[in-house]
Amino acid sequence: ANAAPQEVTLGDQPYQLELKAIRAQAESSEALAAEYMLTLHAPNQLGNRISKVQMGDVGGFEAIVGASPPLRETKARAKRFASIQAPLMIHGETGTGKELFARATHMAGPWHSAAFLALNCATLPENLVESELFGYAPGAFSGAARGGKPGLLELADGGTAFLDEIGEMSIYVQAKLLRFIQDGSFRRVGGKEERRINVRIICATHRDLKQWVDAGRFREDLMYRLNVLTLPLPTLRDRPTDIAALAALFVSRAATQIGCPTPLLSETAIALLRSQPWPGNVRQLENLLFRTVALNEGNKIDPEALQSAGLEVSQVGGDGEPQSWKLAQAAFEKDLLTRLYRHYPSTRKLAKRLGVSHTTISDKLRIHQIEAAATKPAE
Repeated sequence: ANAAPQEVTLGDQPYQLELKAIRAQAESSEALAAEYMLTLHAPNQLGNRISKVQMGDVGGFEAIVGASPPLRETKARAKRFASIQAPLMIHGETGTGKELFARATHMAGPWHSAAFLALNCATLPENLVESELFGYAPGAFSGAARGGKPGLLELADGGTAFLDEIGEMSIYVQAKLLRFIQDGSFRRVGGKEERRINVRIICATHRDLKQWVDAGRFREDLMYRLNVLTLPLPTLRDRPTDIAALAALFVSRAATQIGCPTPLLSETAIALLRSQPWPGNVRQLENLLFRTVALNEGNKIDPEALQSAGLEVSQVGGDGEPQSWKLAQAAFEKDLLTRLYRHYPSTRKLAKRLGVSHTTISDKLRIHQIEAAATKPAE
């Protein structure tokens, strides 16, 4: 039988030892002889394997959809940073694609053939963040692997370690990370040996780290160490012209996953998508369109399908003021149509009153969910 992999040390370097039976034969009626193949894997070799499985066919900057000026400028800035081996901090709201940009930056740099490994600091408790990042020595804690385990930094040696939501990392782990960034050395949890590796650090956060520093929740010296290069990401609100291309991609992807024909997004549906504030940004748009495709029964997606899937038409912010020029127009449009439809309760009459086409009025009434007080046939 094959033995479970265990860690061994040769020449002060850790390796994962894999023992695999390749042939077995009986020497006598009571004895069985076996031949084994021993394979030693350096941690970064294992990291490369993990990275290739996780990355799959993920593309680089060409896979980041959109051609708006804010996105083009952000891509250009990231490409300039790709070959600089200094810490990179990516700032952006939730759902703006921080990991997507981190991967693209890695793939555009000279370390693209090495591992890219990610750790989300917000999803793990403090003790696990430390052991996942730095690894642990044999017997470091109850339940630890008998031979110890390399952490993300060792696995990514020669490549990139992406630390998402760095603002959620505990002060204790921040101190260990600061020391590593300063001199490239660290100790595993429960270990005594100093280990040195060469890995590029890319971090991301949606927090204002300066406020976190003032509140005593983030080390000021670490903030400056990580902010050598900074990449602010535009929100989806900043690039509404990209929404049509993103929506088409997400609808096609959802249809493939669900196994159904790809529905067509109507122009009014796209206009409605462009008018929304999208606090969850690209991720929120993708999730909405997946639900829409799953629930849609026709071959076309209209505003009603989007709203049935959970889109809440939002026009004003928490202070009661419109969130943008486009939303201010939408608010005025809805108020005007609501008032006039009481006096011109047919789409053709209302269209004639406003000097626009019957189709335009029909679409606008659907988008704003306006119904006549008394339904009358169109004339």
